[in-house]
Amino acid sequence: MSVEKSYSLLMAQTIMGTYPRADEYPYKSWSYPQGFMLWPFIRLYEKTGDKKYADYVLEYCSFHVKADGEIPAFTGVSLDDIMPGSVLVWAWTQTGEERYKKACNRIFMAFGDYPRNHDGGFWHSRELPNEMWVDGLFMGLMFLTRYGKYVADGVVKEKDFCFSETVRQLTVVFDRCEKDSSGLLYHAYSEDRKAPWAHPVTGKSPEVWSEGLGWYAMILADAMELLPPDQDGYGRLASQMQKLVCALEKVQDPSSGLWYQVVDKPSGKRNWHDTSGSAMFLYAVKKAGLLGVCAREQCEKIAAKAFLGLKTKCLIDHEGRANIHDACNGLGVQKDYDAYVDFTRNVNCQEAVAAFFWACVIQEKR
Repeated sequence: MSVEKSYSLLMAQTIMGTYPRADEYPYKSWSYPQGFMLWPFIRLYEKTGDKKYADYVLEYCSFHVKADGEIPAFTGVSLDDIMPGSVLVWAWTQTGEERYKKACNRIFMAFGDYPRNHDGGFWHSRELPNEMWVDGLFMGLMFLTRYGKYVADGVVKEKDFCFSETVRQLTVVFDRCEKDSSGLLYHAYSEDRKAPWAHPVTGKSPEVWSEGLGWYAMILADAMELLPPDQDGYGRLASQMQKLVCALEKVQDPSSGLWYQVVDKPSGKRNWHDTSGSAMFLYAVKKAGLLGVCAREQCEKIAAKAFLGLKTKCLIDHEGRANIHDACNGLGVQKDYDAYVDFTRNVNCQEAVAAFFWACVIQEKR
């Protein structure tokens, strides 16, 4: 295989070779990393028609969903726990198996009593009172948007809820977390200001974290694709996307094409290029251009430069497998700048591997 021709195929081959069953992907059997990692397989299947990619995804779905639609590993305790459900929506559309529709219904029910702040913003977890994280919205809305479009189709009340809730969450988090009208978002917001990282007046976390902003950017782009253009609030989301793309263009490192761990402080001490967040930004910017939400020429330029930089972070070992460098595993909200930039970097962090795969599939799609 010529890696210059297809990093997408290289990533698929690497992941399937390392984890013959998607259930083995870290960090636990049912959580957001699996759902995040499986979506590029779905898109690669749609692109190539190669059934082995669909089979890889469907084996995971079949393993987790019983005949009656029960998902033993699902708890609904957090938005992270909801995210793999987005893949079950796809399984339902592909197979028509009722167990997948029933499973999706069970996950949807978790939103009925899911805790929120007074402005309606989701808590990141039932165990994190009053904390809204930008990355959490990717986890919850990847499912909710698709449930509304593909499962609740025909059930007007459910569909309206899914779409209006998506707009609500994406606008609330923007209003609560935007930094100084820049279009960039802080990592999180604490309504009661009691989180150890929260500013005592604003409740905002201290920094704009690359990967956190990346999760927000990706779900904003996907929502623009899945929501009907006449949806109330669609124009507001388009404005947020346009503002974000312009902001990302300003802080993109001109020499490497990548973005920094603390996005808006490129000159900060010990700051470094984050592969995971950079890949997420590439995906979101590229999709915004393809959808016509932002100027296509602008987005293509940003994405092309980013892809050149990202490929320098992918090193091939003697077995022909890709290894993704310079990212962090499972980074929660941190208390200050130093904690973000000094957080341990590893090779093949689960978020970075999947994010790189997302970027490759969309950038190489013709």
